[in-house]
Parts: sequence; structure tokens; C-alpha cells
Amino acid sequence: MLISDLIVNHSLPIVLLSAYLLDLLVGDPLWLPHPVRWMGRYISFLERGIRSLAKNPVAEKVGGVVLFLAVVLTVFLLSWSVLKFTATFSLPLSLFLSIYFTYTALAVRSLHQEAGAVIKVLERGTIEEARKRLSFIVGRDTENLTEEEIYSAVTETVAENTSDGIVAPLFYLAIGGPALALAYKAVNTLDSMVGYKDDRYRHLGWFSARMDDFANYIPSRLTAFLMIAASLILSLDWRGSTKVVWRDGRSHSSPNAGYPEATTAGALGVRLGGGSWYSGRYVERPFIGETLTQPGREAANGAIRLMYTVAILMIIMILFVSLII
Repeated sequence: MLISDLIVNHSLPIVLLSAYLLDLLVGDPLWLPHPVRWMGRYISFLERGIRSLAKNPVAEKVGGVVLFLAVVLTVFLLSWSVLKFTATFSLPLSLFLSIYFTYTALAVRSLHQEAGAVIKVLERGTIEEARKRLSFIVGRDTENLTEEEIYSAVTETVAENTSDGIVAPLFYLAIGGPALALAYKAVNTLDSMVGYKDDRYRHLGWFSARMDDFANYIPSRLTAFLMIAASLILSLDWRGSTKVVWRDGRSHSSPNAGYPEATTAGALGVRLGGGSWYSGRYVERPFIGETLTQPGREAANGAIRLMYTVAILMIIMILFVSLII
């Protein structure tokens, strides 16, 4: 079922709003079957097979292309076929599956829960537990982070994942329906599993990392625009947000992550970024933001408020465009 099908049968508002409410109410409980976990198992299975055949860096790079194409095409074609097949004999079932697929592509509640858990632990003054909880949602080493660095990491993660976990899936839903939204999640999952620059994944994961950059190019910039609007709605510094993203949006090592992070830094009046340790190796990163103020609890919670407002704005924008179409 593509977006044209959803618009023609007037089910897009039902799919969008139901999926969003379901995500808010349920989140991602382990007991519920979830396509992203299936994707992870499929990626691991294919990775083992490719590694058993690839005996040199060139073969690993070719295997990385095969891995990406196999996973993304399988996810898209399988989910699209299921929706089209069920629509031939039961539109309600197809609608239900469209809602379910879209719901599993979103990560609003889970992002809030994970970030909020770190904030709550820090409020109790248990920094060791906070470092451990933070390690579940960031790629950097967390063992020696200070309280200020933990709040900074939470703020950056919420900002970046507002794009990756909310705006991007909804963007691909809008242009290609639930099947394309799930295909995007496959791209994102590949990047999170094999898109590292260490020795193990430098060759096998290069293509997945580049394709994730490509897939997030428009959503990351759209997220920055929506964050500026959200800053205005929330009475944050939307002018500072605009200034910082224009100046620092391209300063990040990632071609995309800098945009939502810079917009968040400007809106909240804090400085993000800076060098961090990754797998025992220190990586220099430029600072992003207008002031020397380090993020605290207020900034981390402010990033969460921005996330929710951006999600609502994105849904409204999709529905408005669909009405015009």
C-alpha cells in the first residue's frame, strides 16, 4: 500500500494519527513482535554468511553492497506485498497492518523513556547508573563522563533521533507509504549495526553508512526547519536556533546530525558537541552552539519538549499536503 492508496481511500489521517497514538501509548515493549528486531536478526544472519565468503577488503566492500540491497529490498518488497495482498480481500486488515507498520517505524515514546531514565537517575545523584543507562542510547564511551557531559549526550541524542526516529520515518511514509517507512528503518538499522568506521566494519559497513547519510539528507534539514518553528511555539530562542543552525549545521562530522543538534543548541542556549571517546579512541569534534553554557537537566528536558512538538508539526504538515494533493 503506497501513499497514493492511503490518500485515495482517505485512510492517511487514520494511519498517521493511530500509529502516533499507539507509539505514545505502547512504545516498543519486548513482548510485542517488532520488525526492527527481525531486521536485526536478518542483518546478523547475512553478515555471518558474507564474512565467511569475503576474504579481502574488496570482497568485504562488495559484500557490504549486497548486504544493504538484500536487507532493504527484502523489507520493502515483503511489507509492500503483504499490504497489497491483504487489501485484495480485507481493507480493514490492510489498514490495521498499515497502522502497525507505521507505528513500528516511530520511536517517540521509546526515545523519551530512554532519555528520561538517564535524567531521572542523575536527579537521584547516581552517576554510575546514569552512565550505564546512557550507554544504551549513544555510541560514545560513557564510563568516565561527568554529569554535564551526560546531560550533553542526552540532549544531542534526543536532537539527532528526532530526525532519525520521527521525522525521517514520517517523511518516507509521506512519499512511499508504510513499506517505504519500514525500508528506511532497515537503512537506519543497518547503519546502527554495521555502519562503524572501526576495523571490523570499515569495509563491510561503508555502503550502509553512506546510504544512511543519503537517506537522512532531506529529513535532517526538514527537522531543523520544524525545530525552529517548534522553538517559536514553545517560546524558546527561535532566532538563536536559526543563527546557530546556519552557522554550525555543517560543523558536525556527520553530514546530517549537525542540523538538528545545532538547532537544538541555539533554541536552548547551550553548547553541544566537542570531542568524545569512541571504543577507546578520542575523536575530536567541533563545538556547536552560541555560548559556553553546558547542558543540564533543563536543556535535556527542553530537547524532549522540542521532539514532541516537532512530531506534531510533522504530522500536521503531512496531512495538510495530502489535502492539497
